[in-house]
Amino acid sequence: MFQTTRRRLALWYTTVTAVLLFVFASGFYFYVRSTLIERIDDTLNHVAEVVQRSLVIQAVGDQVSVNVEASFRDNSISLEDDHIDLEWFDPNGKQLWSTFADPLSVPLHLNHDGETVHASETQLLRQVTERVQIGQRVLGYLRVSHPWFEVTKPTRQLFRDLSIGTATMIGIVAAIGWFLSGIAMQPIRESYQRLKQFTADASHELRNPIAIIQTNVQVALSDPDPEPQTQQQHLQVIERLTRRLGKLVDDLLFLARQDSGIVQPQRSTIELDELLDEVLEEQGMTAAEKEISLSYKVDRSLEYWLQGDRDQLSRLFTNLISNAIKYTPENREIIVELAQLKSGLQTKVIDTGIGIPEDAIVHLFDRFYRVDPARTKATGGSGLGLAIAQAIVENHNGQIQIESQVNQGTIVTVTLPQSQIEIA
Repeated sequence: MFQTTRRRLALWYTTVTAVLLFVFASGFYFYVRSTLIERIDDTLNHVAEVVQRSLVIQAVGDQVSVNVEASFRDNSISLEDDHIDLEWFDPNGKQLWSTFADPLSVPLHLNHDGETVHASETQLLRQVTERVQIGQRVLGYLRVSHPWFEVTKPTRQLFRDLSIGTATMIGIVAAIGWFLSGIAMQPIRESYQRLKQFTADASHELRNPIAIIQTNVQVALSDPDPEPQTQQQHLQVIERLTRRLGKLVDDLLFLARQDSGIVQPQRSTIELDELLDEVLEEQGMTAAEKEISLSYKVDRSLEYWLQGDRDQLSRLFTNLISNAIKYTPENREIIVELAQLKSGLQTKVIDTGIGIPEDAIVHLFDRFYRVDPARTKATGGSGLGLAIAQAIVENHNGQIQIESQVNQGTIVTVTLPQSQIEIA
């Protein structure tokens, strides 16, 4: 699939570039060709003008005519290596003099702008024909000819050069297009691999609870004389797994909406210290059950207003504090600190738990990543909490950092900007 898409991208890139090169080469070719023709026409007109000024005019009685012998002394004319041929015609169109060895079978056609004519099957000429007259009296016609190969020779060479150059450039562009399409496809390939992994992990996480629920239901239904206590145990297992499934589906739905851009924070003015008060109060009972000291350090003389989504921020700090409680042994301490800095409001969740290996910290925000799968299974985590926390922080243009040492504890730092604050 990716190779096919890559080939299509490279083909489209090469095709578009080839069309542009073809248009440019064609325009350049016709520009040079027209410039050469224009130069030849200017030369022919200049020669015609020079010859007209050098004509010897004689008068016999009332008749005025051109003295051909005096005007055209030589039977061949050359002008700076440009082979110019001349023909002189009387007023009736009869040829009186020519530099051609053999008369041309080309009809006389008055043309000041230049025209291309076939002198023979193999000879092409560029010609300018001028009428020579004094007042209203026509003395004759002067036709100046230039060989057409002066145009065809350089234009053919130019055509070959442009064809070779264009073909070479298209080949280079095709190679570059293939290379660039590979670079462009790399993020898509990685995203696809992450999606596949995400789908596989989600399926695995969903399959295990569903299988256990199904087993408990089947066992309960297969007992013809069920005991109330046994039935109660089965129902408790089913209820616990259903709650776990509901939380997992809710997390997956949040991340899916986040990826698709559907999740848009509903911003309102929030006092962060009060929000942390609520979260700590909710998590206090869980900490008390493990005999963990949960303390909160904040300067109440300051105001901690910010613009944000209250539900998302509550979910963010609930995830962080519940994680700290989950991985902190009994009779230890967890400290939550809130401070006001120039960069914004900084919240730290400091635990004295089991810590995280240094090589695992870079993967903590990966979905379904577990530092110790066996330990996580015992605590009931899905590996999505920190991924959701990172998404919420990014939604609020903030930053989240984790520092940890094994058997010493972990510090999670969340910094949220206070820009766009609107305090009523």
